[in-house]
Amino acid sequence: MIEIAGGPHILPANPRIDAVPAPVVVHIIAAAVYAFLGSLQFSARLRRGRPSWHRRSGRLLVGAGMLVAVSGLWMTLFYTGAPGGDLLWAVRLLVATAMAASIVLGFTAIRRRDITAHRAWMVRAYALAVAAGTQVFTQGIGEGLFGVSELSTSLSVSSGWVINAAVAEWMIRRPTTRRTRRAATRTTLTGSR
Repeated sequence: MIEIAGGPHILPANPRIDAVPAPVVVHIIAAAVYAFLGSLQFSARLRRGRPSWHRRSGRLLVGAGMLVAVSGLWMTLFYTGAPGGDLLWAVRLLVATAMAASIVLGFTAIRRRDITAHRAWMVRAYALAVAAGTQVFTQGIGEGLFGVSELSTSLSVSSGWVINAAVAEWMIRRPTTRRTRRAATRTTLTGSR
């Protein structure tokens, strides 16, 4: 963002971004909003204590998340010659599409008042969106172990998304004490009627 705004060049020159910087700007700003506000959605205290805040910020998150996914898709399709070759190109298409689909499915689930499905789809979308943080580690480790090549870049960047998706699925499927306790209470109440 500093470079695009005319500041000093920190990273190597990238003619793709220099020619058409708007998608990168949209992607970075939307991702920052999505990552920050999205992290607050995980607070049960905020969701329960301020449901109107959760709904309003959720609507903003749907828009920001779709901007992240669509700008990522645009950059994948129109910024040719990105590192990682064809394999990473295909993975980026899959991830951007999966993120957009997860947001749409999460939004439609809450419109049906299916909170469980809404939560699951939104957790999936968030996990894919914040994988850039995981990719710093996976790419650094991958390059350290296997060197820099299209295949190692593709596999190490892709592994960041895979790790985040796996953690999201674990979060969605794990039994929690609170959920288990609530389910046991409902069963007891239903059985005593």
